[in-house]
Amino acid sequence: MSLYDIPLTTLAGATTSLGEYKGKAVLIVNVASKCGLTPQYEGLETLQKTYGARGFTVLGAPCNQFGGQEPGTSEEISTFCSTTYGVTFPMLDKLEVNGERRHPLYAELTQTPDAAGEAGDVQWNFEKFLITPDGSIAARFRPGTEPQSPDLVEAIESQLRA
Repeated sequence: MSLYDIPLTTLAGATTSLGEYKGKAVLIVNVASKCGLTPQYEGLETLQKTYGARGFTVLGAPCNQFGGQEPGTSEEISTFCSTTYGVTFPMLDKLEVNGERRHPLYAELTQTPDAAGEAGDVQWNFEKFLITPDGSIAARFRPGTEPQSPDLVEAIESQLRA
Protein backbone atom coordinates (compact mmCIF):
# COMPACT_ATOMS: atom_id res chain seq x y z
CA MET A 1 0.00 0.00 0.00
CA SER A 2 1.35 3.42 -0.90
CA LEU A 3 0.92 6.55 1.20
CA TYR A 4 -1.64 7.64 -1.38
CA ASP A 5 -3.92 4.69 -0.52
CA ILE A 6 -4.19 5.20 3.24
CA PRO A 7 -7.70 6.36 4.13
CA LEU A 8 -7.89 9.66 5.98
CA THR A 9 -10.67 11.86 7.34
CA THR A 10 -10.69 15.64 7.10
CA LEU A 11 -11.44 17.89 10.05
CA ALA A 12 -14.85 18.46 8.44
CA GLY A 13 -15.52 14.70 8.48
CA ALA A 14 -15.05 13.96 4.77
CA THR A 15 -13.20 10.85 3.59
CA THR A 16 -9.95 11.62 1.80
CA SER A 17 -6.42 10.30 1.20
CA LEU A 18 -3.02 11.65 0.24
CA GLY A 19 -3.98 10.59 -3.29
CA GLU A 20 -5.80 13.95 -3.46
CA TYR A 21 -2.36 15.58 -3.33
CA LYS A 22 -0.65 13.40 -5.95
CA GLY A 23 1.77 15.60 -7.88
CA LYS A 24 2.23 18.02 -4.96
CA ALA A 25 4.82 18.23 -2.23
CA VAL A 26 3.05 17.85 1.13
CA LEU A 27 4.32 18.79 4.57
CA ILE A 28 2.42 16.69 7.11
CA VAL A 29 2.55 18.18 10.61
CA ASN A 30 0.97 16.84 13.81
CA VAL A 31 -0.48 19.99 15.35
CA ALA A 32 -1.97 21.09 18.68
CA SER A 33 -3.76 24.24 19.79
CA LYS A 34 -2.48 24.49 23.37
CA CYS A 35 1.23 23.77 22.94
CA GLY A 36 4.26 25.99 23.39
CA LEU A 37 4.98 25.30 19.72
CA THR A 38 1.49 26.34 18.56
CA PRO A 39 2.84 29.66 17.16
CA GLN A 40 4.42 27.49 14.42
CA TYR A 41 0.97 27.64 12.80
CA GLU A 42 1.91 31.14 11.64
CA GLY A 43 5.04 29.88 9.89
CA LEU A 44 3.19 26.91 8.40
CA GLU A 45 0.58 29.27 6.94
CA THR A 46 3.41 31.40 5.51
CA LEU A 47 4.81 28.30 3.80
CA GLN A 48 1.35 27.54 2.41
CA LYS A 49 0.96 31.04 0.99
CA THR A 50 4.54 31.19 -0.32
CA TYR A 51 4.63 27.81 -2.07
CA GLY A 52 1.00 26.76 -2.61
CA ALA A 53 0.90 27.97 -6.21
CA ARG A 54 4.03 25.93 -6.97
CA GLY A 55 2.54 22.55 -6.09
CA PHE A 56 2.86 22.47 -2.29
CA THR A 57 0.53 22.13 0.67
CA VAL A 58 0.81 21.86 4.41
CA LEU A 59 -1.47 19.18 5.85
CA GLY A 60 -2.27 19.57 9.55
CA ALA A 61 -2.91 16.46 11.63
CA PRO A 62 -4.30 17.38 15.07
CA CYS A 63 -3.12 15.08 17.84
CA ASN A 64 -3.96 15.02 21.56
CA GLN A 65 -1.26 12.54 22.62
CA PHE A 66 1.24 15.04 24.02
CA GLY A 67 0.13 16.56 27.30
CA GLY A 68 -3.52 16.67 26.19
CA GLN A 69 -2.69 19.80 24.18
CA GLU A 70 -5.36 19.27 21.50
CA PRO A 71 -8.49 18.59 23.58
CA GLY A 72 -11.03 20.34 21.35
CA THR A 73 -13.67 19.05 19.00
CA SER A 74 -13.13 19.23 15.25
CA GLU A 75 -15.21 22.42 15.14
CA GLU A 76 -13.23 24.00 17.98
CA ILE A 77 -9.92 23.12 16.31
CA SER A 78 -11.10 24.53 12.99
CA THR A 79 -12.31 27.77 14.58
CA PHE A 80 -9.12 28.21 16.60
CA CYS A 81 -6.87 27.67 13.56
CA SER A 82 -8.77 29.99 11.25
CA THR A 83 -9.42 32.81 13.71
CA THR A 84 -6.11 32.76 15.60
CA TYR A 85 -3.65 31.96 12.79
CA GLY A 86 -5.64 32.42 9.58
CA VAL A 87 -4.96 28.81 8.60
CA THR A 88 -6.04 28.03 5.04
CA PHE A 89 -4.22 24.72 4.56
CA PRO A 90 -6.17 21.45 4.86
CA MET A 91 -6.56 19.75 8.22
CA LEU A 92 -7.21 16.13 9.08
CA ASP A 93 -9.42 14.86 11.86
CA LYS A 94 -7.67 14.24 15.17
CA LEU A 95 -5.52 11.10 15.07
CA GLU A 96 -2.89 9.24 17.07
CA VAL A 97 0.73 9.34 15.93
CA ASN A 98 2.25 6.89 18.45
CA GLY A 99 1.29 3.76 20.34
CA GLU A 100 -1.04 0.85 19.73
CA ARG A 101 -3.68 3.06 18.06
CA ARG A 102 -1.17 4.86 15.82
CA HIS A 103 -2.88 5.84 12.58
CA PRO A 104 -1.67 3.82 9.55
CA LEU A 105 -0.32 7.04 7.99
CA TYR A 106 1.98 7.55 10.96
CA ALA A 107 2.89 3.85 11.01
CA GLU A 108 4.50 4.57 7.64
CA LEU A 109 5.85 8.05 8.39
CA THR A 110 7.60 7.10 11.63
CA GLN A 111 9.76 4.55 9.81
CA THR A 112 11.58 7.50 8.23
CA PRO A 113 14.71 8.68 10.05
CA ASP A 114 15.39 12.32 10.85
CA ALA A 115 18.64 14.13 9.95
CA ALA A 116 20.40 12.38 12.86
CA GLY A 117 19.35 8.98 11.50
CA GLU A 118 16.69 8.32 14.15
CA ALA A 119 13.36 6.80 13.15
CA GLY A 120 10.54 5.77 15.47
CA ASP A 121 7.98 7.59 17.55
CA VAL A 122 7.00 11.20 16.99
CA GLN A 123 8.69 13.19 19.77
CA TRP A 124 6.11 15.95 20.31
CA ASN A 125 3.63 18.22 18.55
CA PHE A 126 4.72 19.89 15.31
CA GLU A 127 6.94 17.10 13.98
CA LYS A 128 7.09 17.46 10.20
CA PHE A 129 7.26 14.95 7.33
CA LEU A 130 7.87 16.12 3.76
CA ILE A 131 6.22 14.00 1.08
CA THR A 132 7.46 14.23 -2.52
CA PRO A 133 5.12 14.87 -5.47
CA ASP A 134 5.39 11.13 -6.31
CA GLY A 135 4.31 10.06 -2.82
CA SER A 136 7.56 9.06 -1.15
CA ILE A 137 8.86 10.46 2.13
CA ALA A 138 11.64 12.96 1.45
CA ALA A 139 12.54 14.12 4.95
CA ARG A 140 11.59 14.25 8.61
CA PHE A 141 11.99 17.32 10.81
CA ARG A 142 11.66 17.19 14.58
CA PRO A 143 9.31 19.55 16.48
CA GLY A 144 11.92 22.21 17.24
CA THR A 145 12.49 22.84 13.53
CA GLU A 146 10.75 26.11 12.77
CA PRO A 147 8.76 26.31 9.52
CA GLN A 148 11.14 28.98 8.13
CA SER A 149 14.33 27.10 9.05
CA PRO A 150 16.78 27.01 6.13
CA ASP A 151 16.91 23.19 6.11
CA LEU A 152 13.14 22.84 5.89
CA VAL A 153 12.71 25.58 3.29
CA GLU A 154 15.50 24.09 1.16
CA ALA A 155 13.91 20.63 1.37
CA ILE A 156 10.52 22.03 0.31
CA GLU A 157 11.98 24.07 -2.55
CA SER A 158 13.83 20.98 -3.84
CA GLN A 159 10.44 19.29 -4.35
CA LEU A 160 8.66 22.12 -6.15
CA ARG A 161 8.12 22.82 -9.79
CA ALA A 162 9.63 26.06 -11.08
